[in-house]
Amino acid sequence: MPEQTRSVTFKNVSKRYPGALAVDGVSLEVAGGSFVALVGASGSGKSTLLKTINRLVAPDAGTVLMDGEPVDAVPAHLLRRRIGYVFQNIGLFPHMSVAENIAIPLRLAGERNTAGRVAELLDLVELPRDFAARMPDALSGGQRQRVGVARALANGPGLLLMDEPFGALDPVTRDGLARAIRALHDRMGLTTILVTHDMAEALLLADRVLVMSEGRVAADATPRALLAGGGGDAAQALVAVPREQAHRLAEMEGGGSR
Repeated sequence: MPEQTRSVTFKNVSKRYPGALAVDGVSLEVAGGSFVALVGASGSGKSTLLKTINRLVAPDAGTVLMDGEPVDAVPAHLLRRRIGYVFQNIGLFPHMSVAENIAIPLRLAGERNTAGRVAELLDLVELPRDFAARMPDALSGGQRQRVGVARALANGPGLLLMDEPFGALDPVTRDGLARAIRALHDRMGLTTILVTHDMAEALLLADRVLVMSEGRVAADATPRALLAGGGGDAAQALVAVPREQAHRLAEMEGGGSR
């Protein structure tokens, strides 16, 4: 279990890249224990905003706080030990076993006898314990991503950041892993922030959906409110995609034309 559930606060955060304003004066608070989805089109600023939390991106203006303290108040490597981070490309070291990959955060924190903790983490992400001895190339994409989640949770962080974690997976694996992540969030009392371009995924997983457009938060609402038509034009343009797909599938099931 995490030592503490983390809250995150953005105060007037901005980030500019050459030729583009990626994040434009964002201010918001993510309460401890919540599951928040950042959703938007490519280039909307969602991944950049997420990465300001663990200092993979430094904002040009504004402040990011975790539990009320600026994230740059401590060295980056110490901050990152308190934050789990899962991303699309997984980042497992191919020359290291599953156990060695999972144990990296533990060893960086000074632990040497990690076998017991690795076994617990494999249980947590529903992988057999004998996977500890396998190499990453012997695993499926979904299994590798579960190993990535186990590694992210190794130090018992209260905050889990996920940047398009399911994007490279097939639909069945993606759905199963997404459900597993939501179950872990509830079971462990995590604060989870998920970046996704998939509105259906955001609506099904999150308690709160932040729609980003041109570096700003265009909508901040519950899934139920978005489905009821709230959030404005940018949000409803994204909601319309899974709604239309569901409508077309229902027509096909009812014998309509393809």
